[in-house]
Amino acid sequence: MAEAVMTARTRTVSSRRFYVWMAATCFAIAVLGFMPTYFVPILHGQFNAPPIVHIHGVVLFSWVAFFLTQTWLVANGRTLDHRTWGVLGVSIVTAMVFIVTAVVSMRIAQASLPGQPAGLAHDVRAFAWVSMGGLVFIVPVFVLAIVNIRRSEIHKRLMLLMTISMLPAPIARWFLVLMAPPADPNAPLPPAGLPVILVPPVFVSIPPSLVADLLVIAAILYDWRTRGRPHPVYLIGGAILLLIQMTAVPVSNSSAWQAIATALGRLAG
Repeated sequence: MAEAVMTARTRTVSSRRFYVWMAATCFAIAVLGFMPTYFVPILHGQFNAPPIVHIHGVVLFSWVAFFLTQTWLVANGRTLDHRTWGVLGVSIVTAMVFIVTAVVSMRIAQASLPGQPAGLAHDVRAFAWVSMGGLVFIVPVFVLAIVNIRRSEIHKRLMLLMTISMLPAPIARWFLVLMAPPADPNAPLPPAGLPVILVPPVFVSIPPSLVADLLVIAAILYDWRTRGRPHPVYLIGGAILLLIQMTAVPVSNSSAWQAIATALGRLAG
């Protein structure tokens, strides 16, 4: 009996440490991912963007910092503190929904201004699905995590899955730095007096997403080693996440999404 209790405690401690390491990995990816295109340019005074873009960055970065802190609290036996600070998580995710929608709306509105290059508005509306499709996954997963707050095995896996789903954005920055083609010196100058908008094709979002998904695979393998089988959260949630990622191109170019994105653009005036 005592041996069984000790074994259960050992597994609990091991699990808590695993989730701290996973949260720390997510945090490191977020920091390192935005280093070349955001943090370093800011330090050198070379990053110019509307305040809403900085707010967007603060809100999303706050989540990975919050997630790391919450897993650390649980790992150190401070479960009551973890639950108390959980209210902040609700606030961050709520802010995330509004700020992501606002930035997407602003970009679509800017791309739709008279004088912008032909096809730019369509491309921006298409790429907007990458951000909004992320919210389509994040919000239900977060709600389910809150509903299952007392079922820790489900709760912690949903929170990890949600955080992993946010990592393609920072990972994509390194793809951009390492694989972006050189600037074309013969490219036409952007229209005078209009915002300069550079939008990649939607398919470039897929490789960074698959890289982020390796963390889901790591979590599945950990479950397999410690539980003897993967948890349904990873199997079902991971499959849904992969489906959203792999269907991004056709969905983003569909007439239905283009109409929804056009309506989102009107929110910015």
